Amino acid sequence: MAQQQQKSQHHALVIFDGVCNLCHGTVNFIIKHDRRGYFVFAPFQSKIAQAYLSEHGVNDQAQNSVILIKADQCYLRSDAAIEIATSLDGAWSWLRFIRYLPKALRDGLYNQLAKRRYRMFGKRELCLMPNEALKSRFLVD
Repeated sequence: MAQQQQKSQHHALVIFDGVCNLCHGTVNFIIKHDRRGYFVFAPFQSKIAQAYLSEHGVNDQAQNSVILIKADQCYLRSDAAIEIATSLDGAWSWLRFIRYLPKALRDGLYNQLAKRRYRMFGKRELCLMPNEALKSRFLVD
């Protein structure tokens, strides 16, 4: 009910690992290059994110992936990253051409980075807490 209201008000939802430093950096990058406020965010660990994932039949293994829910479609791994890039301000939309690389190659590279992300970038004790200016961009329990 409240989730349905929140969902219908926004164009695209990015679900990210709330304790991953790389993921926090990615969320901040998206916010910086999304002046229109097209994307909203929810940490994977939240009840709201879990409800969306359940609705789209996504299992816990997807925690190693950024997840995009856009126009009631769910995108994982490199597909999510490409879809996000195509909606960002500036030249980032050119990254859409990466989708012409074989999906197995794209997702293979993505999975290797995802598997090592804590070791390479670290991990937080707590999920990102947005400041007042960004609070409306985060769906929280």
